[in-house]
Amino acid sequence: MFSKSKTDGTETPGAKPAAPATPSAPTPSKPTANAPAAAPSAPKAKPSPSILSSDLQITGHMKTTGDIQVEGNVDGDIHAHLLTIGENAVVKGEVVADDVVVTGRVVGRVRGLKVRLTSSARVEGDIIHKTIAIESGAHFEGSVQRHDDPLSSSADKGAKPAVPKATAAE
Repeated sequence: MFSKSKTDGTETPGAKPAAPATPSAPTPSKPTANAPAAAPSAPKAKPSPSILSSDLQITGHMKTTGDIQVEGNVDGDIHAHLLTIGENAVVKGEVVADDVVVTGRVVGRVRGLKVRLTSSARVEGDIIHKTIAIESGAHFEGSVQRHDDPLSSSADKGAKPAVPKATAAE
């Protein structure tokens, strides 16, 4: 802006040395345009997951677009991209993620595009999923419902009435 006022004025002959200096400012904007091009390459490197250690107790809800690995105790809902619940971890609340891997204990609803219960998993609650894998030895108490979009809030509303309708039809 400052350079434009000098170039627009009649003082352009005196500003000519300044004018090449100001066009260099737009020239770095082109490299900054290249810098954002380099910046998308940086997000391609997958960041490490947030790890909640085994001696950590959390009361409250967590939400991230990244990955979380829970080794401690959580009393609240968790929303993440990839959620891994460790073997000694306990989560009391709703779990929502694109990928959910449970090797510990969950007391509450599990919603995910891919849900995997390992042989040491203990889940007490409903599972709403697109795909599911339950290993031999996993302990599960609740209902399992397939839904094309289990992460949407409509999956909750649509899933609950489906069970009574199926029961009523039988």
